[in-house]
Amino acid sequence: MDFYEFYTGKCFDAHQYLGAHVVRGGTVFRTFAPSASRVSLLGEFSSWEEIPMEKVHDGNFWEVSSNKAGEGMMYKYRIYDGSGRFIDHCDPYGYGMELRPGTASVIRDLRNYKFHDSAWLKKRTDRRAEPLNIYEIHFGSFRKPSDEPDAWYDYEEMAEILIPYLKENGYNYVEVMPLCEYPSDESWGYQGTGFFSPTSRYGTAEQLKAFVDVCHQNNIGIILDFVPVHFAVDGYALANYDGTALYEYPHAAVGQSEWGSCNFMHSRGEVRSFLQSAADYWITEYHMDGLRMDAVSRAIYWQGDPARGVNSNAVEFLKNMNRGLKERHPSVILAAEDSTCFPGVTAAPESGGLGFDYKWDMGWMNDTLDYFRTDPLYRGCDYHKLTFSMAYYYDEHYLLPLSHDEVVHGKATILQKMFGDYGMKFPQARAFYMYMYAHPGKKLNFMGNEIGHFREWDEKREQDWGLLEYPAHREFHSFMKALNRFYLEHPAFWERDYDPEGFAWLECGAEEQCVYAFERNGEKERIAAVFNFSGIEQEAFRLEIPGAAEINLLFSSSPDLQKGNASKPLKKPASSKTKVDKEVFELTLAPFSAEYYLIAEKEK
Repeated sequence: MDFYEFYTGKCFDAHQYLGAHVVRGGTVFRTFAPSASRVSLLGEFSSWEEIPMEKVHDGNFWEVSSNKAGEGMMYKYRIYDGSGRFIDHCDPYGYGMELRPGTASVIRDLRNYKFHDSAWLKKRTDRRAEPLNIYEIHFGSFRKPSDEPDAWYDYEEMAEILIPYLKENGYNYVEVMPLCEYPSDESWGYQGTGFFSPTSRYGTAEQLKAFVDVCHQNNIGIILDFVPVHFAVDGYALANYDGTALYEYPHAAVGQSEWGSCNFMHSRGEVRSFLQSAADYWITEYHMDGLRMDAVSRAIYWQGDPARGVNSNAVEFLKNMNRGLKERHPSVILAAEDSTCFPGVTAAPESGGLGFDYKWDMGWMNDTLDYFRTDPLYRGCDYHKLTFSMAYYYDEHYLLPLSHDEVVHGKATILQKMFGDYGMKFPQARAFYMYMYAHPGKKLNFMGNEIGHFREWDEKREQDWGLLEYPAHREFHSFMKALNRFYLEHPAFWERDYDPEGFAWLECGAEEQCVYAFERNGEKERIAAVFNFSGIEQEAFRLEIPGAAEINLLFSSSPDLQKGNASKPLKKPASSKTKVDKEVFELTLAPFSAEYYLIAEKEK
């Protein structure tokens, strides 16, 4: 570790110096606690008796070695403040922690596991011109071995369960909610205590590496949820680490987040180096294929409020971190959860941007879900909620998210959000998802959405897989599998996601009928997507498709037409169509329907 870089916020390898490192003859421990009056090491290897640590380097670092400490043993740092009082802390740079309510760090030798994923890493890309279909999961509630809240599959067991499901369902990436250690199950990992420690709920560091390795061997990429804005208030962790506000702001007005957690003080170089090193650690040590950065708006603006102004130090931190990560790992994905209008989130730092590859399109998500909550009789008034997204779409590189945040806290699940009774919800949900998958932008869907989950997500319970015993949910799941495969197999839907030539409106002014149509273009195929979001059949609806000689139905939201390989032309049409002019087609569109047509061009 370069100490100058550490202090100036340019370091990406602080974890290679700080923390507990197994060496020949024992383990060396180092921690950064500049305001501590003294620091001691405690552990299983010392019967939890204090081992004094010595100041090293410039006096801000503390170090000690133990020839009795080794892999798997627990330890803590006892840190005395200026008045002589002490608090026992876990290691901020520790590679492992014990299961809550325990608070000790665990020595891990990360050299023990050898990856077998070189072929995957060699071909890995940021998916800019490729399909990216992400399945977001909470590790502990996708599947559970029993009904007990504390019953979880470990990392290796989950690989055996999850990977076949992802492949069968047509997802090529999985996004995992935070795996950094955290004390409260209800925080879902977003209030962390161990930024370098895989949560012990699901096993060891070596088991997590094995999970990633097997995913890669099955051509599944992994994006890890990463929280660079705030951390848990627990006294044994980062809060007041050396008796002072070392990682957080000293004043509550900016030091406490809306979630009651501590905000990182990004103006400190040591904090920036801590977070950058943690980000690089997950990519380097665990071969993660990307990071989804949580709550980016709270870094851009003070407390996430544009009225309070831009937090320039945090913005510079994001730029430097993303620049450094992309220099070291050009093929990884960096995605921002950001609902602000701050410009250049996905622009290069060299151009003044923040340097993310993708930004979550929260506007698209909110507008679209609001539209489908509306009574179809009144959707004409909200018609342009579905056209607005393309007015700003090319400002950033957007990803379309239907995440865990949309299925909790009284918001209802995606299927529940569809207007009407039980029977009305399914055809609307099928049309809704066809709209999502045809719309430009990469895709993200939270676990359970694909089976029409009816109960809001609860981290203590596994998803309601028993729903698949009911025909409506079983058919919806079959439809989603077919739609996912269709998306992966048709370049028109992803090859030119961020090129204006890849999209064109065919109909965006049929307010009375609630009909929309647009065209997606790849290098070698053109697909027209047509939607009737009204509850009324639209007869003889005329659609002009420039340059089209004919159109052939490829995919329909009708469950009767989802037999076999849905990427092949369907044997019977979902609607009648008649060519009435050289480039005009007359369609009969069923209520709450969506259709994809392959466009055959006129000979040139």
